Amino acid sequence: MTRGRFITFEGGEGAGKSTQLKLLAAALAGQGRDVLPTREPGGATGAEEIRKLLVSGEPGRWDGVTEALLHFAARRDHLTRTVWPALDAGRWVVSDRFADSTMAYQGYGHGLGREPIERLYGVTVGDFAPDLTLILDIPPGTGVARAHSRRDGEDRYERMDLGFHERLREGFLDIASREPGRCVVIDACGTVEQVHAAVLDAVTQRCPS
Repeated sequence: MTRGRFITFEGGEGAGKSTQLKLLAAALAGQGRDVLPTREPGGATGAEEIRKLLVSGEPGRWDGVTEALLHFAARRDHLTRTVWPALDAGRWVVSDRFADSTMAYQGYGHGLGREPIERLYGVTVGDFAPDLTLILDIPPGTGVARAHSRRDGEDRYERMDLGFHERLREGFLDIASREPGRCVVIDACGTVEQVHAAVLDAVTQRCPS
């Protein structure tokens, strides 16, 4: 059996990751693929419990180190219970966020730096990595305004200061520049249809049948 593909969506708050994930999953399913949409933090029972600790409450609820540890604990549960079994079964897994978010949010946003995040990655993830990472890029002010309009209660990160969100954007762009073979930066300021077209083009080029 051919192993499946792992595609991740990354980017700051309000970039449209959830919307574009749904559209891509539907498009891939329309091509006859067995697709599993998922998310981080979350995507498995234990990971969803940890998610509640991370995305709600006051912005200063945790420091950067604690956040990173919680994210990687959730990630390990997600990988072992959801992602790896699905890939082994030949499914295409499409995730709303993965480890690049921890690098951007805690490594760059909270100023922990790359080294501690890389060490945690090595312990919990090993040498596994996405086949393709789509980074939806949007100016922080625009993205945060979009995110605030959702009013879904998961707004802890959205309520962090604009400087934090600017560091996030710089972090994601730096990640993309370091790994151009894996990452594609997509302008998320266009219409939903325009962004979807760019996503499909990237997937077609980087993950051919």
